[in-house]
Amino acid sequence: MKDSIFSNKRILLLGSGELGKELVIESKRLGLEVIAIDRYAKAPAMQVADYSTVIDMGDKNILKNTIKEFNPDFIVPEIESLSIEALKELEDEGFKIVPNARTVEITMNRDKIRDLASRDLKIKTAKFDYIYRFDDLEKKADEIGFPLLLKPLMSSSGKGQNLVESKNDLHHAWSQAEANSRGKVKGVIIEEFINFDFEFTLLTVRKESGENIFCLPIGHLQLNGDYQCSWQPLHINESLISEAKKITTKILNNLNGSGLYGVEFFVMGNEVIFSELSPRPHDTGMVTLVSQNINEFELHLRAFLNLPIPPIHLIEPSATRVILSDQEYLNPIYEGLNKALEFEKTKVLIFGKLVSRKGRRMGVVLSTNKDINLARQNADEAASKIKVRSKQINIK
Repeated sequence: MKDSIFSNKRILLLGSGELGKELVIESKRLGLEVIAIDRYAKAPAMQVADYSTVIDMGDKNILKNTIKEFNPDFIVPEIESLSIEALKELEDEGFKIVPNARTVEITMNRDKIRDLASRDLKIKTAKFDYIYRFDDLEKKADEIGFPLLLKPLMSSSGKGQNLVESKNDLHHAWSQAEANSRGKVKGVIIEEFINFDFEFTLLTVRKESGENIFCLPIGHLQLNGDYQCSWQPLHINESLISEAKKITTKILNNLNGSGLYGVEFFVMGNEVIFSELSPRPHDTGMVTLVSQNINEFELHLRAFLNLPIPPIHLIEPSATRVILSDQEYLNPIYEGLNKALEFEKTKVLIFGKLVSRKGRRMGVVLSTNKDINLARQNADEAASKIKVRSKQINIK
Protein backbone atom coordinates (compact mmCIF):
# COMPACT_ATOMS: atom_id res chain seq x y z
CA MET A 1 0.00 0.00 0.00
CA LYS A 2 1.36 3.40 -0.96
CA ASP A 3 1.83 6.03 1.72
CA SER A 4 -0.96 8.61 1.71
CA ILE A 5 -1.19 12.14 3.05
CA PHE A 6 -4.48 12.89 4.79
CA SER A 7 -3.75 16.27 6.36
CA ASN A 8 -6.03 18.10 3.92
CA LYS A 9 -8.70 15.44 3.46
CA ARG A 10 -12.21 16.72 4.09
CA ILE A 11 -15.12 14.62 5.34
CA LEU A 12 -18.72 15.78 5.11
CA LEU A 13 -21.03 14.08 7.59
CA LEU A 14 -24.73 13.84 6.71
CA GLY A 15 -26.46 13.58 10.06
CA SER A 16 -24.84 14.72 13.30
CA GLY A 17 -26.07 12.49 16.12
CA GLU A 18 -24.10 10.71 18.82
CA LEU A 19 -22.59 8.17 16.43
CA GLY A 20 -21.50 10.98 14.14
CA LYS A 21 -19.95 12.76 17.11
CA GLU A 22 -17.66 9.83 17.84
CA LEU A 23 -16.77 9.58 14.16
CA VAL A 24 -15.79 13.26 14.15
CA ILE A 25 -13.59 12.75 17.22
CA GLU A 26 -11.76 9.87 15.55
CA SER A 27 -11.46 11.89 12.33
CA LYS A 28 -9.83 14.77 14.17
CA ARG A 29 -7.33 12.35 15.70
CA LEU A 30 -6.25 11.53 12.14
CA GLY A 31 -5.94 15.21 11.25
CA LEU A 32 -9.00 15.31 8.99
CA GLU A 33 -11.24 18.31 8.42
CA VAL A 34 -14.93 17.64 9.16
CA ILE A 35 -18.16 19.36 8.17
CA ALA A 36 -21.25 18.23 10.09
CA ILE A 37 -24.71 18.69 8.58
CA ASP A 38 -28.11 18.10 10.14
CA ARG A 39 -31.68 19.39 10.12
CA TYR A 40 -31.26 21.20 13.45
CA ALA A 41 -28.54 23.36 15.00
CA LYS A 42 -25.97 22.32 17.61
CA ALA A 43 -26.50 18.58 17.06
CA PRO A 44 -23.93 16.41 18.90
CA ALA A 45 -21.45 16.02 16.03
CA MET A 46 -21.65 19.74 15.23
CA GLN A 47 -20.21 20.47 18.67
CA VAL A 48 -16.85 18.90 17.73
CA ALA A 49 -16.69 19.42 13.94
CA ASP A 50 -14.69 22.12 12.17
CA TYR A 51 -17.76 23.49 10.39
CA SER A 52 -21.47 22.84 10.55
CA THR A 53 -24.62 23.88 8.76
CA VAL A 54 -28.36 23.23 9.00
CA ILE A 55 -30.25 22.23 5.85
CA ASP A 56 -33.15 20.12 4.62
CA MET A 57 -31.26 17.00 3.56
CA GLY A 58 -34.39 15.66 1.89
CA ASP A 59 -34.31 18.48 -0.66
CA LYS A 60 -32.24 17.25 -3.59
CA ASN A 61 -31.09 20.65 -4.84
CA ILE A 62 -30.26 22.05 -1.42
CA LEU A 63 -28.28 18.93 -0.51
CA LYS A 64 -26.37 18.87 -3.81
CA ASN A 65 -25.52 22.55 -3.72
CA THR A 66 -24.36 22.39 -0.09
CA ILE A 67 -22.12 19.41 -0.75
CA LYS A 68 -20.63 21.03 -3.84
CA GLU A 69 -19.96 24.21 -1.88
CA PHE A 70 -17.88 22.32 0.68
CA ASN A 71 -16.34 20.02 -1.98
CA PRO A 72 -15.48 17.14 0.41
CA ASP A 73 -13.24 14.18 -0.36
CA PHE A 74 -15.70 11.83 1.35
CA ILE A 75 -19.45 12.11 1.94
CA VAL A 76 -20.44 9.99 4.95
CA PRO A 77 -24.18 9.48 5.63
CA GLU A 78 -25.05 8.91 9.29
CA ILE A 79 -28.85 8.91 8.91
CA GLU A 80 -31.41 7.44 6.51
CA SER A 81 -33.57 10.51 5.90
CA LEU A 82 -31.86 12.26 2.98
CA SER A 83 -32.14 12.66 -0.78
CA ILE A 84 -30.72 9.53 -2.36
CA GLU A 85 -31.19 11.13 -5.78
CA ALA A 86 -28.69 13.83 -4.79
CA LEU A 87 -26.15 11.22 -3.68
CA LYS A 88 -26.53 9.21 -6.89
CA GLU A 89 -25.98 12.26 -9.05
CA LEU A 90 -23.00 13.40 -7.00
CA GLU A 91 -21.46 9.93 -7.23
CA ASP A 92 -21.87 10.05 -11.02
CA GLU A 93 -20.04 13.38 -10.96
CA GLY A 94 -17.08 11.84 -9.14
CA PHE A 95 -17.84 12.45 -5.46
CA LYS A 96 -17.04 9.59 -3.08
CA ILE A 97 -20.10 8.38 -1.16
CA VAL A 98 -19.39 6.07 1.78
CA PRO A 99 -19.79 3.19 1.19
CA ASN A 100 -21.55 3.95 -2.14
CA ALA A 101 -24.87 5.46 -3.21
CA ARG A 102 -26.46 2.10 -4.05
CA THR A 103 -25.76 0.71 -0.59
CA VAL A 104 -27.11 3.86 1.09
CA GLU A 105 -30.30 3.58 -0.96
CA ILE A 106 -30.81 -0.13 -0.27
CA THR A 107 -30.22 0.11 3.46
CA MET A 108 -32.15 3.35 4.07
CA ASN A 109 -35.31 1.65 2.83
CA ARG A 110 -36.40 -1.44 4.73
CA ASP A 111 -38.19 -2.81 1.68
CA LYS A 112 -35.07 -2.71 -0.49
CA ILE A 113 -32.74 -4.43 2.00
CA ARG A 114 -35.35 -7.13 2.62
CA ASP A 115 -35.87 -7.65 -1.09
CA LEU A 116 -32.11 -7.96 -1.60
CA ALA A 117 -31.66 -10.45 1.26
CA SER A 118 -34.79 -12.55 0.87
CA ARG A 119 -35.66 -12.44 -2.82
CA ASP A 120 -32.33 -11.85 -4.56
CA LEU A 121 -29.81 -13.56 -2.26
CA LYS A 122 -32.22 -16.21 -0.87
CA ILE A 123 -31.27 -15.46 2.73
CA LYS A 124 -33.82 -16.43 5.35
CA THR A 125 -35.63 -13.54 7.03
CA ALA A 126 -38.89 -13.16 8.90
CA LYS A 127 -41.96 -13.33 6.66
CA PHE A 128 -42.89 -9.82 5.54
CA ASP A 129 -44.85 -7.71 3.09
CA TYR A 130 -45.42 -4.04 2.25
CA ILE A 131 -48.70 -2.23 2.85
CA TYR A 132 -49.51 1.20 1.45
CA ARG A 133 -53.24 1.42 2.29
CA PHE A 134 -54.84 0.71 5.65
CA ASP A 135 -57.67 -1.12 3.89
CA ASP A 136 -55.18 -3.82 2.85
CA LEU A 137 -53.67 -4.23 6.31
CA GLU A 138 -56.21 -6.47 8.02
CA LYS A 139 -56.18 -9.13 5.29
CA LYS A 140 -52.39 -9.29 5.22
CA ALA A 141 -52.26 -9.40 9.03
CA ASP A 142 -54.40 -12.54 9.00
CA GLU A 143 -51.99 -14.10 6.51
CA ILE A 144 -48.89 -13.24 8.59
CA GLY A 145 -50.56 -14.14 11.89
CA PHE A 146 -50.61 -12.46 15.30
CA PRO A 147 -48.59 -11.24 17.07
CA LEU A 148 -46.78 -9.32 14.34
CA LEU A 149 -44.61 -6.25 13.88
CA LEU A 150 -45.59 -3.10 12.01
CA LYS A 151 -42.76 -0.77 10.96
CA PRO A 152 -42.37 2.32 8.75
CA LEU A 153 -40.60 1.71 5.46
CA MET A 154 -38.02 4.24 6.62
CA SER A 155 -37.34 5.48 10.14
CA SER A 156 -34.54 5.62 12.70
CA SER A 157 -33.90 4.13 16.14
CA GLY A 158 -37.02 1.99 16.03
CA LYS A 159 -39.38 4.98 15.88
CA GLY A 160 -42.88 4.00 14.78
CA GLN A 161 -42.34 0.28 15.30
CA ASN A 162 -45.04 -1.59 17.18
CA LEU A 163 -45.77 -5.13 18.29
CA VAL A 164 -49.38 -5.84 17.30
CA GLU A 165 -51.12 -8.42 19.45
CA SER A 166 -54.55 -8.42 17.77
CA LYS A 167 -56.70 -6.80 15.08
CA ASN A 168 -57.85 -4.22 17.61
CA ASP A 169 -54.31 -2.82 17.74
CA LEU A 170 -53.82 -2.44 13.99
CA HIS A 171 -55.15 1.10 13.60
CA HIS A 172 -53.01 2.52 16.39
CA ALA A 173 -49.89 0.76 15.06
CA TRP A 174 -50.63 2.01 11.53
CA SER A 175 -50.95 5.58 12.80
CA GLN A 176 -47.68 5.32 14.72
CA ALA A 177 -45.83 3.93 11.71
CA GLU A 178 -47.21 6.63 9.42
CA ALA A 179 -46.39 9.42 11.89
CA ASN A 180 -42.78 8.29 12.24
CA SER A 181 -42.16 7.44 8.59
CA ARG A 182 -39.40 9.33 6.81
CA GLY A 183 -38.91 9.75 3.09
CA LYS A 184 -41.29 10.41 0.24
CA VAL A 185 -42.88 6.95 0.01
CA LYS A 186 -45.31 6.38 2.86
CA GLY A 187 -46.14 2.84 3.82
CA VAL A 188 -45.43 0.12 6.35
CA ILE A 189 -43.73 -3.22 6.57
CA ILE A 190 -45.80 -5.95 8.15
CA GLU A 191 -43.50 -8.58 9.57
CA GLU A 192 -43.74 -11.93 11.26
CA PHE A 193 -42.91 -11.74 14.95
CA ILE A 194 -40.07 -14.14 15.64
CA ASN A 195 -39.98 -15.38 19.21
CA PHE A 196 -36.19 -15.51 19.14
CA ASP A 197 -33.93 -16.73 21.94
CA PHE A 198 -31.63 -13.72 21.59
CA GLU A 199 -30.29 -11.26 19.02
CA PHE A 200 -26.83 -9.95 18.27
CA THR A 201 -24.81 -7.59 16.11
CA LEU A 202 -21.91 -8.72 13.95
CA LEU A 203 -19.77 -5.65 13.24
CA THR A 204 -18.01 -6.24 9.95
CA VAL A 205 -15.30 -4.17 8.28
CA ARG A 206 -15.17 -4.36 4.50
CA LYS A 207 -11.86 -3.22 3.06
CA GLU A 208 -11.38 -1.65 -0.34
CA SER A 209 -9.77 -4.92 -1.45
CA GLY A 210 -13.06 -6.75 -0.79
CA GLU A 211 -11.82 -8.51 2.34
CA ASN A 212 -14.31 -8.74 5.22
CA ILE A 213 -13.02 -8.55 8.80
CA PHE A 214 -15.33 -9.59 11.64
CA CYS A 215 -15.40 -8.26 15.19
CA LEU A 216 -16.43 -10.48 18.08
CA PRO A 217 -20.24 -10.74 18.29
CA ILE A 218 -22.08 -8.14 20.37
CA GLY A 219 -25.15 -9.12 22.35
CA HIS A 220 -27.87 -6.51 22.73
CA LEU A 221 -31.37 -5.88 23.98
CA GLN A 222 -33.89 -3.62 22.27
CA LEU A 223 -37.18 -2.05 23.31
CA ASN A 224 -39.58 -1.16 20.49
CA GLY A 225 -36.71 -1.56 18.06
CA ASP A 226 -34.44 0.84 19.96
CA TYR A 227 -31.18 -0.32 21.54
CA GLN A 228 -31.07 -0.31 25.35
CA CYS A 229 -27.87 -2.16 26.21
CA SER A 230 -25.10 -4.18 24.58
CA TRP A 231 -22.17 -6.33 25.60
CA GLN A 232 -19.09 -7.85 24.00
CA PRO A 233 -18.23 -10.64 23.71
CA LEU A 234 -21.44 -12.62 23.40
CA HIS A 235 -20.95 -16.29 24.25
CA ILE A 236 -22.51 -18.10 21.32
CA ASN A 237 -22.09 -21.40 19.52
CA GLU A 238 -19.36 -21.16 16.90
CA SER A 239 -21.56 -22.78 14.26
CA LEU A 240 -24.05 -19.89 14.60
CA ILE A 241 -21.29 -17.32 14.19
CA SER A 242 -19.97 -19.19 11.18
CA GLU A 243 -23.41 -19.05 9.55
CA ALA A 244 -23.79 -15.34 10.39
CA LYS A 245 -20.43 -14.65 8.75
CA LYS A 246 -21.49 -16.51 5.61
CA ILE A 247 -24.72 -14.51 5.39
CA THR A 248 -22.88 -11.23 5.99
CA THR A 249 -20.27 -12.03 3.36
CA LYS A 250 -22.99 -12.83 0.84
CA ILE A 251 -24.68 -9.47 1.42
CA LEU A 252 -21.50 -7.38 1.52
CA ASN A 253 -20.13 -9.02 -1.62
CA ASN A 254 -23.27 -7.73 -3.32
CA LEU A 255 -23.18 -4.22 -1.83
CA ASN A 256 -19.39 -3.99 -2.25
CA GLY A 257 -18.53 -0.74 -0.52
CA SER A 258 -15.69 -0.20 1.95
CA GLY A 259 -16.56 0.80 5.51
CA LEU A 260 -17.99 -0.66 8.68
CA TYR A 261 -21.34 -2.45 8.68
CA GLY A 262 -23.57 -3.32 11.63
CA VAL A 263 -25.37 -6.56 10.76
CA GLU A 264 -28.13 -7.75 13.11
CA PHE A 265 -29.30 -11.34 13.55
CA PHE A 266 -31.93 -13.27 15.48
CA VAL A 267 -31.10 -16.68 16.94
CA MET A 268 -33.88 -19.21 17.34
CA GLY A 269 -32.67 -22.61 18.49
CA ASN A 270 -29.90 -23.66 16.12
CA GLU A 271 -30.95 -21.20 13.43
CA VAL A 272 -29.58 -17.75 12.53
CA ILE A 273 -32.04 -15.34 10.87
CA PHE A 274 -30.96 -12.09 9.21
CA SER A 275 -32.67 -9.00 10.64
CA GLU A 276 -31.17 -5.62 9.64
CA LEU A 277 -28.04 -3.99 8.24
CA SER A 278 -26.58 -0.49 8.62
CA PRO A 279 -23.63 0.67 6.46
CA ARG A 280 -22.08 2.75 9.23
CA PRO A 281 -21.10 2.51 12.92
CA HIS A 282 -23.88 0.89 14.90
CA ASP A 283 -25.40 2.05 18.19
CA THR A 284 -24.84 -1.35 19.82
CA GLY A 285 -21.21 -1.06 18.75
CA MET A 286 -20.55 1.87 21.08
CA VAL A 287 -19.30 -0.81 23.46
CA THR A 288 -16.17 -1.06 21.26
CA LEU A 289 -15.05 2.33 22.59
CA VAL A 290 -13.77 0.39 25.61
CA SER A 291 -13.86 -3.28 24.57
CA GLN A 292 -11.65 -3.39 21.45
CA ASN A 293 -8.17 -2.20 20.54
CA ILE A 294 -9.71 -0.42 17.53
CA ASN A 295 -13.22 0.93 18.03
CA GLU A 296 -15.96 0.85 15.38
CA PHE A 297 -15.58 4.53 14.46
CA GLU A 298 -11.88 4.23 13.76
CA LEU A 299 -12.53 1.01 11.84
CA HIS A 300 -15.05 2.82 9.62
CA LEU A 301 -12.52 5.56 8.88
CA ARG A 302 -9.64 3.19 8.23
CA ALA A 303 -11.77 1.15 5.85
CA PHE A 304 -12.97 3.95 3.56
CA LEU A 305 -9.66 5.83 3.79
CA ASN A 306 -7.94 2.57 2.79
CA LEU A 307 -5.64 2.64 5.81
CA PRO A 308 -4.12 -0.50 7.41
CA ILE A 309 -6.32 -2.50 9.79
CA PRO A 310 -4.20 -4.69 12.08
CA PRO A 311 -5.80 -7.64 13.93
CA ILE A 312 -8.82 -6.58 16.02
CA HIS A 313 -8.83 -8.04 19.51
CA LEU A 314 -10.73 -7.73 22.77
CA ILE A 315 -9.14 -5.63 25.50
CA GLU A 316 -11.61 -6.67 28.19
CA PRO A 317 -15.26 -7.81 28.30
CA SER A 318 -17.45 -4.70 28.24
CA ALA A 319 -21.05 -3.54 28.39
CA THR A 320 -23.21 -0.48 27.77
CA ARG A 321 -26.51 0.84 29.08
CA VAL A 322 -28.22 3.88 27.60
CA ILE A 323 -29.30 6.92 29.60
CA LEU A 324 -32.90 7.77 28.74
CA SER A 325 -34.98 10.85 29.38
CA ASP A 326 -38.40 10.41 30.99
CA GLN A 327 -39.87 13.60 29.49
CA GLU A 328 -39.14 16.66 27.39
CA TYR A 329 -36.64 19.22 28.64
CA LEU A 330 -34.86 22.13 26.98
CA ASN A 331 -31.11 22.27 27.72
CA PRO A 332 -31.33 19.38 30.20
CA ILE A 333 -28.92 18.76 33.05
CA TYR A 334 -27.80 15.43 34.50
CA GLU A 335 -28.03 14.45 38.15
CA GLY A 336 -26.15 11.54 39.64
CA LEU A 337 -22.98 11.62 37.52
CA ASN A 338 -20.83 11.51 40.64
CA LYS A 339 -22.61 8.37 41.84
CA ALA A 340 -22.36 6.69 38.43
CA LEU A 341 -18.63 7.36 38.19
CA GLU A 342 -17.97 5.68 41.53
CA PHE A 343 -18.26 2.32 39.73
CA GLU A 344 -14.90 0.82 38.87
CA LYS A 345 -13.88 0.82 35.18
CA THR A 346 -16.92 2.83 34.19
CA LYS A 347 -17.24 5.80 31.83
CA VAL A 348 -20.20 8.06 31.08
CA LEU A 349 -20.75 9.69 27.69
CA ILE A 350 -23.29 12.53 27.58
CA PHE A 351 -24.28 13.10 23.96
CA GLY A 352 -24.97 16.82 24.30
CA LYS A 353 -28.49 16.88 22.85
CA LEU A 354 -30.13 20.21 23.60
CA VAL A 355 -33.65 18.79 23.82
CA SER A 356 -34.77 15.64 25.56
CA ARG A 357 -37.96 13.71 24.86
CA LYS A 358 -39.56 10.79 26.61
CA GLY A 359 -37.52 7.71 25.81
CA ARG A 360 -34.81 9.63 23.92
CA ARG A 361 -31.23 8.43 24.32
CA MET A 362 -29.25 11.20 26.01
CA GLY A 363 -26.08 9.34 26.91
CA VAL A 364 -24.53 5.95 27.53
CA VAL A 365 -22.62 4.23 30.30
CA LEU A 366 -19.63 2.03 29.39
CA SER A 367 -18.23 -0.54 31.85
CA THR A 368 -15.48 -3.13 31.62
CA ASN A 369 -14.65 -6.12 33.79
CA LYS A 370 -12.98 -9.51 33.45
CA ASP A 371 -16.42 -10.97 34.19
CA ILE A 372 -18.92 -9.92 31.49
CA ASN A 373 -21.81 -10.32 33.94
CA LEU A 374 -20.22 -7.84 36.34
CA ALA A 375 -19.55 -5.43 33.47
CA ARG A 376 -23.24 -5.57 32.52
CA GLN A 377 -24.34 -5.19 36.14
CA ASN A 378 -22.10 -2.14 36.68
CA ALA A 379 -23.29 -0.49 33.46
CA ASP A 380 -26.92 -1.04 34.44
CA GLU A 381 -26.50 0.22 37.99
CA ALA A 382 -24.39 3.23 37.01
CA ALA A 383 -26.93 4.26 34.35
CA SER A 384 -29.74 4.00 36.90
CA LYS A 385 -28.00 6.66 39.02
CA ILE A 386 -28.19 9.28 36.26
CA LYS A 387 -31.38 11.28 35.84
CA VAL A 388 -32.16 13.76 33.09
CA ARG A 389 -33.58 16.91 34.61
CA SER A 390 -34.80 20.36 33.62
CA LYS A 391 -32.22 23.13 33.83
CA GLN A 392 -33.10 25.38 36.75
CA ILE A 393 -32.09 29.00 36.39
CA ASN A 394 -32.24 31.07 39.55
CA ILE A 395 -32.81 34.75 38.84
CA LYS A 396 -31.91 37.04 41.71
